Amino acid sequence: MTNPLLKANKLPLFSEIKPEHVVPAIEKILEENRRALKTLLATDTPYTWQNLIHPLEEMSEKLDRVFSPVSHMNAVVNSKALRDAYNACLPKLSHYATEMGQSKPLFQAYKQIADGPEYTALDPAQKKIIDNALRDFRLSGIDLPAETKARYKEMMRKLSTLCSQFSDNVLDAENAWKKVVRDEKKLVGLPDSAIAMARQLAEREGVAGWVFNLEIPSYLPVMTYADDRGLREELYRAYVTRASDQGTHAGRWDNSQIMEDILALRHETAQLLGFKNYADYSLATKMAASTHQVMSFLEELSEKSLSMAKKDLDEVRAFAQSEYGFGEIEAWDVPYYSEKLRQYKYAVTQEELKPYFSVDNALLGLFAVVKRLYGLSVTLVKDIDVWHEDVRFFEIRDRENQVRGQFYLDLYARPHKRGGAWMSDCITRKRTENGIQTPVAYLVCNFSPPVGDDPALFTHDELLTLFHEFGHGLHHMLTQVDYLSVSGIGGVPWDAVELPSQFMENWCWQREALDLFATHYKTKEKLPEEVFQRMLAAKNFQSAMRMVRQLEFALFDFRIHMEFDSEKGARIFEILDEVRKQVAVIHPPAYNRFPHSFSHIFSGGYAAGYYSYKWAEVLSADAFSLFEERGIFDRATGLRFMTMILEQGGAQEPMEMFVNFRGREPSIDALLRHTGLAA
Repeated sequence: MTNPLLKANKLPLFSEIKPEHVVPAIEKILEENRRALKTLLATDTPYTWQNLIHPLEEMSEKLDRVFSPVSHMNAVVNSKALRDAYNACLPKLSHYATEMGQSKPLFQAYKQIADGPEYTALDPAQKKIIDNALRDFRLSGIDLPAETKARYKEMMRKLSTLCSQFSDNVLDAENAWKKVVRDEKKLVGLPDSAIAMARQLAEREGVAGWVFNLEIPSYLPVMTYADDRGLREELYRAYVTRASDQGTHAGRWDNSQIMEDILALRHETAQLLGFKNYADYSLATKMAASTHQVMSFLEELSEKSLSMAKKDLDEVRAFAQSEYGFGEIEAWDVPYYSEKLRQYKYAVTQEELKPYFSVDNALLGLFAVVKRLYGLSVTLVKDIDVWHEDVRFFEIRDRENQVRGQFYLDLYARPHKRGGAWMSDCITRKRTENGIQTPVAYLVCNFSPPVGDDPALFTHDELLTLFHEFGHGLHHMLTQVDYLSVSGIGGVPWDAVELPSQFMENWCWQREALDLFATHYKTKEKLPEEVFQRMLAAKNFQSAMRMVRQLEFALFDFRIHMEFDSEKGARIFEILDEVRKQVAVIHPPAYNRFPHSFSHIFSGGYAAGYYSYKWAEVLSADAFSLFEERGIFDRATGLRFMTMILEQGGAQEPMEMFVNFRGREPSIDALLRHTGLAA
């Protein structure tokens, strides 16, 4: 038992896990699980929850507990050896999952329980697990003839490999590019913090001058503030051509064929299972009832946003012309002149706000908000084994001082760490013979790290991201469901999973909440009222442009999955052009290869599901409107949200939960009001 992945430890032993441990650990668990399944299915007695489903849940968890830290480390401390080990496991795991999903004896055993007398005596969460399993058997091809089953299994294996390759290409392309600046004149306009970070990067790389890369904390300040237009375009071109046939590393990590292959395999999978297309297949496990409903929803939002988005862009153009004598603005000019316009109109910048959102203040504020809302206390736990020195570990206790959850927090961007921000589960809550297993989450962001002797200072946008990811974390950690498959975010339809996360963002805009923590890290002065008012006034600045940008992503994603044609291929750029003509106001240059790094849909679980962000935003805005009516820290409403939404996991249908909380079905009105799009 020298393999740290196989030690019966409560938390992963990150410092001990090496690439050579990965494949043997996975192979051992798969072999044990297969043997255990054979034994389970050999019984002559009638199948019950206790003699079939409970042991299956335990088997599933055993595998998750081994692969979760591996998958996580592959994303946050990537190396060639670890990546090779991770990728070597994907076909094995895919094969095993399909084997389980296509096992006729296992399907019959589930059916026997569903059709038998025990089913009516089970609690709602147990019934939901059985219902979901029967649905998932069908989605795994249980009814297919033998030769088609084999094809399905092969497609699942290929898809898991291709999606991982897509993600690897984006990470490699991002890590390979850097810009060394030796002429100080090129830095004019950049905030001191961005210049200091570029200097820090140069020191890390061992070069003179300043270094910029494609990590967001380095890239974004250049696009927003750099007066040097050539520098902005250079970074823009590098960013939008990552992992493509264009740009500095054209063809080296090109995702073009991978995207085609992924879409073709998804389409074939959907058709094998009797669906018209992959979008139809994707909705079999979501809240939305039909492709027509999703398209109508996105098109309605487009109609309400497009004319205002055009006005937003016209205003930027007019401003660039009148104030700077600059005529034709391009994609790499829009963030720059937008920021100038924001400052002109509202005299507020993200840089001005950063000193009030130091890392410690932001965390104190986040924890104070959940204390007020739900009576929860969050405390730091020391001496926990982590994967990087920046990582911290916390636990959450409720009003009875019971531990409800624990989480790792990895906040800063660094090389060999996947971009973006996310929550994923390390350990899921369940009831055991010894009591409750504490759920544990990974919370990962890519914020600006500390520079020099100063603490990390967050933009307000980064603060929103921190609250967003913590909302996901609360959904995972506060669950009161006792069974793994529908505990936390397990079994939650993908278009409802963003509700708790987007909901948490609302407190970043409330004076009463900001007063708990927004103090200048040097002077200890509270965020001045006039700065807050300017920040609030700027809240919906270009909200219509942001809305149509998200709708462009959502429509593109949904249409490439809904309209795939085996004879014509994916038509990725043809469909993207049509979508842009319909909803976009900024038309990028021909070399833009945005789809090539659209990891959400090609490797991140949002395939034909990117609309979920907007769908769930309707739910979150409407849920928050109840707090607007009753007080943003109204404890009774907070506890109601915790009990009816956060604690329920995937044990109920999301619409049922929402109606229980809000007293009615969701309305789009609050979202339109919050984004300034209401008439």
